[in-house]
Amino acid sequence: MAKQHISTTINGEPMEFLCEPHQSMLDVLRGPLGLTGSKEGCGSGDCGACSVTLDGRLVCACLMLAMEAEGASITTIEGMATGEALHPLQQKFLEMAALQCGICTPGVLMAARSLLERNPDPSETEVRFWLAGNLCRCTGYDKIVRAVLETAADMRENAA
Repeated sequence: MAKQHISTTINGEPMEFLCEPHQSMLDVLRGPLGLTGSKEGCGSGDCGACSVTLDGRLVCACLMLAMEAEGASITTIEGMATGEALHPLQQKFLEMAALQCGICTPGVLMAARSLLERNPDPSETEVRFWLAGNLCRCTGYDKIVRAVLETAADMRENAA
């Protein structure tokens, strides 16, 4: 089957690419588009390392066909920072050492951002529930959860 021409928006920028009908969005992001922040941890949607947002909805890029990006808006970890400024979650993760090897971190950050966009005042239980789809083998989850909760508090304080 012939390659498909896809027009989409990635990290706020209009983009076009060609893909095979069977190619995952993760393969296209990491390959021809050169956006290597999203990681492949499992290839089956079980670890969350490849999490991106598709029209504001958190999805695993390894489970999404690249063809599904047609006309959609995708945000990857590369789109989280604004210019030179890190997103508050990224900054807090650094300050609190809420990361180690970096494989899970992009997906965890994308999931945490999605949570805070929907609920700026989550409980610890809500944070843990929202991040349950992200597997971290290095840090455990305590520092990650604390960083998300502190970021939420900081963002609410700065908004007031």
